[in-house]
Amino acid sequence: MNNTSPIGVFDSGIGGLTVVRALMERLPFENLVYFGDTARVPYGVKSVETIAHYTTQIAQFLLEKNVKLLIIACNTMAAVAAQSVRDLSPVPVLDVIDAGALAARPGRRVGVIGTPTTINSNAYARAIHEYEPAIRIHSQACALFVPLVEEGWLDHEVTRLTAREYLKPLLAEKIDTLVLGCTHYPLLKPLLQEVAGPGVALVDSAEAMAEQAARLLHERGLENTGTAPPRYDYYVTDVPLRFQTIGERFLGRTLHPVHVVKW
Repeated sequence: MNNTSPIGVFDSGIGGLTVVRALMERLPFENLVYFGDTARVPYGVKSVETIAHYTTQIAQFLLEKNVKLLIIACNTMAAVAAQSVRDLSPVPVLDVIDAGALAARPGRRVGVIGTPTTINSNAYARAIHEYEPAIRIHSQACALFVPLVEEGWLDHEVTRLTAREYLKPLLAEKIDTLVLGCTHYPLLKPLLQEVAGPGVALVDSAEAMAEQAARLLHERGLENTGTAPPRYDYYVTDVPLRFQTIGERFLGRTLHPVHVVKW
């Protein structure tokens, strides 16, 4: 491992590409390796033991790619298996839940939206309270946002109506901060800001992760100080064409090469 070693980012599917995009913008010279477990997604319906097994298997795969930093870009993986990954990893490990919790600290009344699995795990509330025990947290599961994002309905009236319904109970609690607790949700940020109103600060866990990664690399002297064009590699376990099609929407740029890993 050295300064030019890549950052490893992984997710149960496609959503973690919003973290990759934020890293590309914040750290434009860093090499990146992304792994999306497209054959076994969704993770939310699986047992804790299975999720932990899959998560550590992927982490080990990326460690064999000589990465200098591991980023868990999946909220379900982070909620269930972040500590397991830290226990096996010789390199630093960051996860989206901790990054989002850290960025939410200035708020006094914090709303958290995420998938039912993430919300039911209470992982964000626990993580935020570790930093600021006095913060009041109100959570809302938003099961329909992921399929709407993957359909590309980012500014669709159906999505807007859905957002109003989901955010209604949170806005009734007079929240001042809204944590986007799913890596798909940054693509809905303009629409969610419109529905929430200017008085609510949105915490984008992808942007928060990129800032945390930049800070860690700087503190540990691991930044890539070269100016050569970075290398981006993508690994999936199934359906590379679908990953590439939706992934390019997530990244806002061409996505290649995509390698298929058969387990």
